[in-house]
Amino acid sequence: MSRGGKIIGAASIAAHKGFAMLGHYSASKRGVRGLTQAAAQEWAEHGITVNAYCPGIVGTAMWDLIDEKLSAHMGVQKCEALKQYSELIALGRVETPEDVASFVSYLASRDSDYMTGQSVMIDGGIIFS
Repeated sequence: MSRGGKIIGAASIAAHKGFAMLGHYSASKRGVRGLTQAAAQEWAEHGITVNAYCPGIVGTAMWDLIDEKLSAHMGVQKCEALKQYSELIALGRVETPEDVASFVSYLASRDSDYMTGQSVMIDGGIIFS
């Protein structure tokens, strides 16, 4: 008898595209993507879906640190790296934690019951697949 359920992994746009200075991060997020695909196949017979969300540039303390390190590497003032990377966002703004939370709520809801094995980018239009 299948019990059902949902597994939701945290990945990143780095699971779909490698970024300079973030090779280790990209590798770990690609691992989440691979695990999502394999687990989706393994758990489907139990009615369990497995998906991951892949945010882009989210206005959090993590991106403050990334900006600090990238700006230093690029030889520009703090906040300049974030500004340059933000120009890649088609929707023209940095993502909020609420943007991510809303999508995770969708993945946890019955509305996503027929979705499995996906690592979905929610990035405002940085990466297009």
